[in-house]
Amino acid sequence: MALRLVQVNFKARDDSTLGRFWAEALGWGVSSEGPGVTNVEPVDFVWPDPAAVCIDVVTVPDPETVRYRAHLDLATTSAAHHAELVARLLELGATPADVGQGDVPWTVLADPEGNVFCVLEPRPIYRDTGPIATVVVNCADPRALARFWGEATDWTVHEVNDDHARLRSAKGVGPYLELLRTSGVETVWNRVHLDVMPYPGDDPAAEVARLRALGATDADVGQGDVSWVCLADPEGNEFCVLTPG
Repeated sequence: MALRLVQVNFKARDDSTLGRFWAEALGWGVSSEGPGVTNVEPVDFVWPDPAAVCIDVVTVPDPETVRYRAHLDLATTSAAHHAELVARLLELGATPADVGQGDVPWTVLADPEGNVFCVLEPRPIYRDTGPIATVVVNCADPRALARFWGEATDWTVHEVNDDHARLRSAKGVGPYLELLRTSGVETVWNRVHLDVMPYPGDDPAAEVARLRALGATDADVGQGDVSWVCLADPEGNEFCVLTPG
């Protein structure tokens, strides 16, 4: 029994507009599973596949009430690619963001709804991840949270220390999940959380029970009567367990 990280979920005022931004940013396509929901994924992609962690943009009545601790880091292959991507993102509606990063080689931006993300300088570790290098979750204890996510999913822990941990699909493809140690209260807006899903044939209820045994707790994010289950990891980061389609 194991779960797989299949997508990140963005809460938005306008799913269609924000979805188009991220599709243009990543060079991906868009589709919709119904009103108020825009799916962003690679063209000709058969979901789910560990080669990509997709984006699900959902319109909610008041996204300003949501403050999660996850964000995306985008990969680049050269200094020229970094400069070109940043320029293109600014043309698409991104804006420079100051999160106290100081003088760093990467670029911090915010998407059109204010969600902060980073465009990384070229790093060899991310050369084969696709456009999303890593999904970053801020935390107080990367070691403990790596144990939780390593047992909760079939992703492999590649690196762990007091400051950060990296996990990746056991198949060695797609982006990383990075757990980054931070301190203090979150000062930036991010309306991004993780969605995980059991494999076909596995019992979703049993998976949820297993997550609770690992330290997850029930979370109420105003979801109402839905087919998925909202939980929080041991540090309070909300995530959803989807039902296999």
